[in-house]
Amino acid sequence: MSEQRKPAEEYVVIRHRPGYRLKRTLILLAFTVVAAAAGYAAGLAQGGFRFTSAEASNERLEDQVATLKTRYREARQQLVNLERGKLIDEQAQNQARKIIVDLETRVGALKSDLTFYKNIMAPSETSKGLQVDRFSLASDRQAGAYDFKLVLTQVGNNKSYISGVVAVNVIGLREDEKEIIALRDLSQEIEDLGVKFRFRYFQDVEGKLALPDGFEPLEVQVVAQAEGRKSSRAERTFDWDDLTEK
Repeated sequence: MSEQRKPAEEYVVIRHRPGYRLKRTLILLAFTVVAAAAGYAAGLAQGGFRFTSAEASNERLEDQVATLKTRYREARQQLVNLERGKLIDEQAQNQARKIIVDLETRVGALKSDLTFYKNIMAPSETSKGLQVDRFSLASDRQAGAYDFKLVLTQVGNNKSYISGVVAVNVIGLREDEKEIIALRDLSQEIEDLGVKFRFRYFQDVEGKLALPDGFEPLEVQVVAQAEGRKSSRAERTFDWDDLTEK
């Protein structure tokens, strides 16, 4: 048996270059330093640009804030002026309304007076002679106290005076019983049961009355009696609620 021959061993020849590894390491290190320096410079340049942009933006924002503050103050002042103007307008309107109400009240009173005098001077056929024209009440500060006013008129023939007496009674309830109280028992200004009158056109009878405790008024009865040549009688009853309603 023949002996097998081993393949020949191969050898690689490497050229020996003293200092090559050191040189390569230094070159890589140099490139690394240069790259780092370049990156730092680029970063610094970019950072400087951003800082400049931020500073400019900050200045613009400050200008905008200052402008907005100025506009806010102007708008605030306009609002104050409008509110003051509105208040003045409201006061003027309220005053105008009050004047209108006063004028309307005055006109109503004048119309009532005009009607009153017309009825005296030019009456209808059914309303001539002595008349109980009106009786009014106005609440006083004291509870149960009132200011009263009675108006008597002579309608038609006003060439001569008419005279006589007028009696006023308040009709009501006390403890569910009907009671009639004369005006002289309710008013310090009236001393007699009948108040004397004498006039050509009209006469007012005024004063204060105070209701007694426990008395519930229902009506006011007025009876006027003329004496002498113009002897006549006039009577009228007024509902208490109508007299005292506001």
